[in-house]
Amino acid sequence: MTQKILIIKLGSAGDVLRTTAILSGLKGKYPDSVITWLVYENGRQLLEGNTNIDKVISYSIGSVEALSKENFDVVLSLDKAPEGIKLASVIGAKEKYGFGADEKGELCPLNKGAEYSYRLGIDDELKFFENKKTYQELIYEMAALDYKKNPYELILNNENVEFADNFFKANNLDGSQAVIGVNTGSGKAFANKNLRKEKIIQLIRLLDKELGAKVLLLGGPSEKEINNYIMKNAGCGIIDGGCENRIKDFSALVNECSVIIAADTLAMHIAIALKKPVAALFGPTCSQEIDLYDRGSKVITKAKCGPCYKNKCDKKITCMDKIDLNEIVKAVSSIFVS
Repeated sequence: MTQKILIIKLGSAGDVLRTTAILSGLKGKYPDSVITWLVYENGRQLLEGNTNIDKVISYSIGSVEALSKENFDVVLSLDKAPEGIKLASVIGAKEKYGFGADEKGELCPLNKGAEYSYRLGIDDELKFFENKKTYQELIYEMAALDYKKNPYELILNNENVEFADNFFKANNLDGSQAVIGVNTGSGKAFANKNLRKEKIIQLIRLLDKELGAKVLLLGGPSEKEINNYIMKNAGCGIIDGGCENRIKDFSALVNECSVIIAADTLAMHIAIALKKPVAALFGPTCSQEIDLYDRGSKVITKAKCGPCYKNKCDKKITCMDKIDLNEIVKAVSSIFVS
């Protein structure tokens, strides 16, 4: 008998991508299933082309109204946003896992397996210091599934691959030399999630001096100004990857790199999804929740105030300022050696 499954994971894009690790587990438990995924529009591209998903629905008032009239066998609600938990609570389903809304409209766990993840949201000591579970372990626990290092799933089409191939050829990158992708994005949710532009320049100079590899500068529309600054002031050869690429074209560029340096951002998750080695930088967010799948290294701030998950920081010397650039170079070098 076919089971109808609804996944509610709206955003952010990086969280949506790492949640794709749940798909193989669901298909293992429910092999004859039809999976629908409700997502914000900005994360839709990351799910398209995935054969483990039968229908991707962008969040809207209309789509929520339509879904609320349907009945599902399983609802897996992995988003804490009010619009997500409200839908999870009112929609008809035989089994519900994850987060919902109580009678007051407040966030609550829908099943016993979601209680620990719920506590992480209200207990800083538990989340920042005591918890050792990765995000994937947590969502598998919520869904009552057995986590077996199930990978992210990101599908690039031929057009994306051709775009990256043409870009690399146009920039004389023929595979004979290592290419380090340096992502400057930091997102808007938390303060100081990536290195300052001046430190990124210092890092690129170190990479050039110590490793002699080509550096591909990566970023999105929000990084246009900072990437222009870096290109003008680095004083060594850098290839500009552009800031206006479609998300899967950007992913294809990541896929062509030998290694990626990125903070806890979408670019890091894309690299993990594409099985690229990553030197992942952590300041205000929890490194233990990230599973690199034994590909790469984590470089964690020495600041005592991190992690904090604050969206504002008034410190002149931030947690990311306290990351030793030589540690990043060493992490990249160890990836090349291994």
